[in-house]
Amino acid sequence: MYSKIDTTQEHDPRDPSPWLAMYLDNSIPINKKTKQALMRDNNSKSARYLLPFIGLWSKLAMFVNHIFKFFFPRLFNSSKFLHNILAWGLKKFVSPDANLLIFRHFWVGSEVLQLIANNIDGLDMKTSPITPKNFDDVKNEIFLDHDLNLYNFVIRLNSLLKEKNITIRPPKYLNLDMITEDQFDHIEFPNKWTNVLDLRSAIELFTPFYQFFLTANDFIRASNSLQLDETIAIYTAQILGTPGHLGLVNNKHPMVPTSSYSAAYRLVLHGLAAETLHEILVNLKLDKSKDGIMTPD
Repeated sequence: MYSKIDTTQEHDPRDPSPWLAMYLDNSIPINKKTKQALMRDNNSKSARYLLPFIGLWSKLAMFVNHIFKFFFPRLFNSSKFLHNILAWGLKKFVSPDANLLIFRHFWVGSEVLQLIANNIDGLDMKTSPITPKNFDDVKNEIFLDHDLNLYNFVIRLNSLLKEKNITIRPPKYLNLDMITEDQFDHIEFPNKWTNVLDLRSAIELFTPFYQFFLTANDFIRASNSLQLDETIAIYTAQILGTPGHLGLVNNKHPMVPTSSYSAAYRLVLHGLAAETLHEILVNLKLDKSKDGIMTPD
């Protein structure tokens, strides 16, 4: 279903391919299938020719929505209707590579939150994993729930830490059971002539709909949740005892929110941060398995 990056193409020093360079570079840990999809997505005709126009339309539409929501804050609010539009749009117009990146993000994010919850000694905390397997699952308001999960997780975690007087530190036994190497080969994403939109174009196109059909609080919370990348990365660093991956986080400073007009670009960075952290955890699990160090069941 997915073509590979052409690593055999003749290298022209006067016209090097930036995406081939990024694909061959291994300085940033990331799942191989994810990396292939992202590089192809970046080099797609949609990203090169449609994104500039869609991006301009998106910002104009968001500006109009902002004014409309100021005067009519409760009109047309329907998360259920929004997610039906999103499910339809993903299935009909988004490329297989972009859909793969979107679907993977929910699984990867859920596993990272489970890792944190399961590796704080003295803490018993449940998470709410979001694991979509098809486009019908998207209709279950998973985009909104993803944002709610992040904030609810931070609130519940820190309330319990304060209540039990616990500090996040490396556990006696690191539990990596929840971290998987799922490649999503079992999901067949549509690849018809209409499935052309790259990831950023799809996000830019969908963001005004997201803004229009959600309440102002839901939309602003969704935009600001991207900066929780830094918060989640810090929790993980405290558990692993290794802060190196913090350098891979670009969405930072959640106490100082930024403009929602840059949400599409920051959302892609959010996905990349989750993927790199997850790959670090996958490699750690594989290394422990090779070394014969077992994690608790």
